Amino acid sequence: MGLHIIVDGYNLIRRSDVMSRIDQKDLELGRQTLLNRLSAYKRLKGHQITVVFDGAAQYSVFDRADREKGINVRFSRHGESADSVIKRMARREGQKALIVSSDREVTGFSESQGAASIGAREFEQKLEMAEYMNMKGLSPESEVENGWTPTTRKKGPSKKPPKKKRKHQQKIDKL
Repeated sequence: MGLHIIVDGYNLIRRSDVMSRIDQKDLELGRQTLLNRLSAYKRLKGHQITVVFDGAAQYSVFDRADREKGINVRFSRHGESADSVIKRMARREGQKALIVSSDREVTGFSESQGAASIGAREFEQKLEMAEYMNMKGLSPESEVENGWTPTTRKKGPSKKPPKKKRKHQQKIDKL
């Protein structure tokens, strides 16, 4: 089962210190910055990624959907919010989806449909790590090659969280 990451574009941009400063100067440059970061992340992890932006300011009758740098880009229709598009996608994708948003309404609905969610700031940290690994020329497999790391963390049934939480954590661990 492949993971489909659905990103609330403006929510992530405006929660980020770096991207929000760029976005305040130039809206298009803010979107491009996000797409560049997501593209680097996709090269490293290979997950399908869709970023959804509010297109309400654009007077278009149809959804505007593009593919840029390997990232699916969607704009909501006139009179429709990006949140509605994300909810619709979460309903359709179900357990395959991981929603990136700090909007409680969106994440709550998505989780009720079986999708996992992660906050914008937490996902931004994952993007930063991917950029760092990309700069250093590291691959995700290089972490595994280092071998076993000694730990005092205990495993066993008494520490096992509920199945729903374990599935949610598995999706986030794939990031």
